[in-house]
Amino acid sequence: MTNPQNDMIDIIKTRLGEHALSIEAMKNDDVMIVVAKENLVSAMQTLKTGESLGFTTLMNQLGADYGDRMAVIYNLYSSALRRKVTVKAFLDREQPEVHSLESVFRGINWYERETFDLLGIRFTGHSNLKRLLLPEDWTGHPLRKDYVYPDSYQGIVTAREDLLTKTTAGGDSCV
Repeated sequence: MTNPQNDMIDIIKTRLGEHALSIEAMKNDDVMIVVAKENLVSAMQTLKTGESLGFTTLMNQLGADYGDRMAVIYNLYSSALRRKVTVKAFLDREQPEVHSLESVFRGINWYERETFDLLGIRFTGHSNLKRLLLPEDWTGHPLRKDYVYPDSYQGIVTAREDLLTKTTAGGDSCV
């Protein structure tokens, strides 16, 4: 009896070849693929259009700060296989940059903008890489582990401790 997860891993190994730095089975029956950032676009194109794969649905894209390095993470789904894969590429912490995947997945535009806005990961070749959630003049990227929140922004208190003190000191709170 064959194991569908192992069969899929074998197919991915064959299709991606050296583009995959590692491929491992996850407990939830999914597969985790780590690729070098330089091979990300071609690996994702192969996963999307490669024979016996068809990971045509980008479920989401996000970034992560591991302290010593950054990563971009993509969750893909293949309707034909009824399977999910997670693709991860690690980036340099000081210069977190990777090529945009807009040419592979049209809907990734806002995901990449959100990741840029909150983590500072740059997507080269992106059609409109600018902040999505925060004002253009905001300093820094708040989901980075080394980010220091400002006490205020344009006269508005942003320090969490100050906000908590004001809401617990008798003021109305909607939390």
